[in-house]
Amino acid sequence: MEGLGWIAAIIVGALAGWIAEKIMGGDHSLLTNIILGIVGAVVLNFILVALLGATLGGWIGQLIVGVIGACILIGGYRAIKRA
Repeated sequence: MEGLGWIAAIIVGALAGWIAEKIMGGDHSLLTNIILGIVGAVVLNFILVALLGATLGGWIGQLIVGVIGACILIGGYRAIKRA
């Protein structure tokens, strides 16, 4: 997560994963929420930088990116699981 330290990344990742879990109607553990939030933010940051050349900065920006990225990961997992 751009511009955040490890502790902040874990906190923002956990919050992003929890919000994504509520949006997508899932039931995950705290560890899963942290992983989803952090990995979702990394994936979406990569996509945003590749397409736009920039990403959202700061706590709020990374929270938004993490939530959207985690929702994409949850949706992708569910699509693969159904197939």
